[in-house]
Amino acid sequence: MKSSEMRNNALFTRNQFNPVGKWNIPLVKKQEIPSINPSLVSINDTRSNDNEVNKAKGVHFFVDDYRFDGIYRNPDRSLNKLSQYEFLLTPDFSLYADMPMWKQIESVGKNRWCGAYWQSKGFTVIPTVSWSNTPSYDFCFDGIEQNAPVAVGMIGCKNSKLSFLRGYNAMLEKLNPSAVLCLGKPFDEMDGNIISIDYLASRKVVR
Repeated sequence: MKSSEMRNNALFTRNQFNPVGKWNIPLVKKQEIPSINPSLVSINDTRSNDNEVNKAKGVHFFVDDYRFDGIYRNPDRSLNKLSQYEFLLTPDFSLYADMPMWKQIESVGKNRWCGAYWQSKGFTVIPTVSWSNTPSYDFCFDGIEQNAPVAVGMIGCKNSKLSFLRGYNAMLEKLNPSAVLCLGKPFDEMDGNIISIDYLASRKVVR
């Protein structure tokens, strides 16, 4: 590809969506959770031409990054498969305190870009929120509208409870979400309109 073509390639610039905040992170617009009692299926367990039971679920990305990084690199490739499902959570690209800050910002940007892209295709999208330590609060809540439902994952949080709760409370203060889809058992100290979803159940799909 010529340099001029690359310069105008949307998958290179990733600049086609409304940017917000200090870091120009794409905005995922507020959408409601389409089910009163939502259930989820892991991206690992999605299939082309899935059955009706699974199509009625949302798709989560609380798995290792390498299992879904291709969804960001080649977003068109997965559209037909993902379009079957009732809604999508944005991909949970990892944020760890020992990652350099540029890498953490990139993870948030990729998360929101995927959400904005899917919304542009007519999908219902609920943003996944994650954080590392206090400095990450400067960007990790960007790209999400006030009073929108969000999703959080409890996988791996049991050994860092205080850090998780600090970030969770900062998220509540910043975003005031209408609901929190919580994949995994929430801590008793967590406030908000929490909708708890069993992680193991999300991995037991009907085939």
